[in-house]
Amino acid sequence: MKIAVLVSTGRHPVSGTARYSRNDAAALTIAIGIARAQGAQLDVLHAGDPANPALAEYLALGALKVEVLNTEGDACAALAQRLSGYHLVFTGTRAEGAYDSGTLPYKLADALNLPLVGAAVDVSVTQDGVEVRQFMPKGLRRRVRAPLPALVAVHPLANAVPRYAYARLREGQVAPVASVVAADKEKAAWTVRPAGAKPKKLAAPEKRSGHSRMLSATTTESRGGSVVIEGSSVEKAQVILAYLREHQLVDY
Repeated sequence: MKIAVLVSTGRHPVSGTARYSRNDAAALTIAIGIARAQGAQLDVLHAGDPANPALAEYLALGALKVEVLNTEGDACAALAQRLSGYHLVFTGTRAEGAYDSGTLPYKLADALNLPLVGAAVDVSVTQDGVEVRQFMPKGLRRRVRAPLPALVAVHPLANAVPRYAYARLREGQVAPVASVVAADKEKAAWTVRPAGAKPKKLAAPEKRSGHSRMLSATTTESRGGSVVIEGSSVEKAQVILAYLREHQLVDY
């Protein structure tokens, strides 16, 4: 039995430093447990830059080797070519770039003609195939069975606790592998840049009773305020600042 885990690189939300993806680390932990129980071959793959320092952290999480497909073309096509013949493929739900599309598992399953089971929190291999417990909204869960070979996308809240060991990082290796794939025609239409923080919306606290708030949901009423049309830009700015101070939205 051959098992593959696809890993990506994450980014620290504060410092911006490259790090391992927590979602992919959970997928790796689940795959390691299944590989040990089944006596299967486990390969860890990444399509991208082999010089990224975050890839070495997967060695500390239990990977013996991280194989990097150093391709400048379509990453999905390169992975599909490499994953031919595997019985079980694990991925994370999406990368950690904040605006990643999360379509890679679906595109890869379509390219490999494999059934896809997403949002997995528990995975086990049986005689009939793979059994997955899926995450669903409002605390619900459901069990899904799929025949092998299959592709499983692991949910960020999966029942897996990655264990980091520095000694394993020193023993493993990141191995670049050249991959010749046709150029990605869609890449030219995308712009890649670091994700920025969304602006925080200021809202004045409610000072009305619960009865008044319920009435306002069914009736149209004036909520107060003022419209400033006349005056200079400085005077208009002073009106806005006075409102923010009145509702304690600023502390100066």
